[in-house]
Amino acid sequence: MTGTTDTSTSSGKQMLTEQVYTHLRDAIMRGEYAPGDALKPQDLAKELGVSLAVVREALVRVVGDGLADRLHNRGFAVPAFSDRRWQDVAEARRTIEPVLLRMSIERGDVEWESRVRAAHHRLTRTPAFDDGKFYSEAWSEAHRVFHRTLLEGCGNSVLLETFDRMWIASELTRRWSGHRNPDRDGAEEHRSLEAAALARDADAAAETLTRHLTLTAAGLTDDQHA
Repeated sequence: MTGTTDTSTSSGKQMLTEQVYTHLRDAIMRGEYAPGDALKPQDLAKELGVSLAVVREALVRVVGDGLADRLHNRGFAVPAFSDRRWQDVAEARRTIEPVLLRMSIERGDVEWESRVRAAHHRLTRTPAFDDGKFYSEAWSEAHRVFHRTLLEGCGNSVLLETFDRMWIASELTRRWSGHRNPDRDGAEEHRSLEAAALARDADAAAETLTRHLTLTAAGLTDDQHA
């Protein structure tokens, strides 16, 4: 009987942890916490009506996603805007993704081309903002799918898993960068990416993708807009 109760209690805690993790991840992504904001476990536990242990476990998962830092005093915070990691993530993406795109152009079949067209069409037809302030989750997902679909023609699941791991943290910086560069024509950049990929122009596609990623990273270094 005790074992059944323990299992039930453990399952309930895991469910709460998952809910708190999702809440915190989405709140950070939506911009409800600014860069550098403290994430205080005790305050969050009280606000969300859960135990301190549940909040701490959820925060550790958020740290694992690269969306928060665990501080030396055992507290947590959203990473600083100027954190070096963002440029490191951007450098990693600029190193890996153009290579994957070249492989996709070389290996991708007609079905891959069709998926790229469909993903780009979905992206262009999805509103970018829900209320003029927060990025639409539907658009953000369409954006992720478009970029991943471009690379899926490579056929290498290990490299695609690397892309998936980098995407979560880089998605936060993309949102920050986007709000600081409202005049940037991201739609045209995506159109050029699609066109070069489907034209099987590996050089142009790789160059366009590199420039696309570089502009996002550059949006995090111009302090005059902070």
